[in-house]
Amino acid sequence: MQTTRSVDTAAPPADVERTVATSLVFEATRARIWERLMFYEQIDERPPLHLRMLLPVPIETKGRKSQVGDEVHCRYEGGYLIKRVTQIEPGRRYAFEIIEQALVVGGGMLLSGGEYILRELAPERAEIVIATRYVSPRWPRWLWLPIERAVCHSFHRHILRAMRRGVDAQ
Repeated sequence: MQTTRSVDTAAPPADVERTVATSLVFEATRARIWERLMFYEQIDERPPLHLRMLLPVPIETKGRKSQVGDEVHCRYEGGYLIKRVTQIEPGRRYAFEIIEQALVVGGGMLLSGGEYILRELAPERAEIVIATRYVSPRWPRWLWLPIERAVCHSFHRHILRAMRRGVDAQ
């Protein structure tokens, strides 16, 4: 008896959007975390070496993000992104879309948006989830998908840990 194995060899559809989500628990109220999220501009510390090698390094963030429709210009070494706020549920959810990308990310990934979701676990304990949506031209997908996910999770953890330090310092 012969077994066959199917392997992705065709080019991927151009419109397949992927989402990667990462969470971290904070020992703080959801309100304190929300305040840090809304007034968070940029991380003052450099990303770990592996992220600096794989992703553009952030330089600065300008613009408002407190209302739906607000736009934020995020400058990186080598380019920029413009994010537009699409949804705000105070204390619960902050979502955005990427409306302009003049930045090479992960060999040509197109970022489409993301969100932060806060969940209360107990009165002084909450979880925050960061999700990133993107489309990638990298092929074969069975090889690149786990790498992209690992890099996204690592970047999310970098952001979440910096936010947690900021919340702890309040």
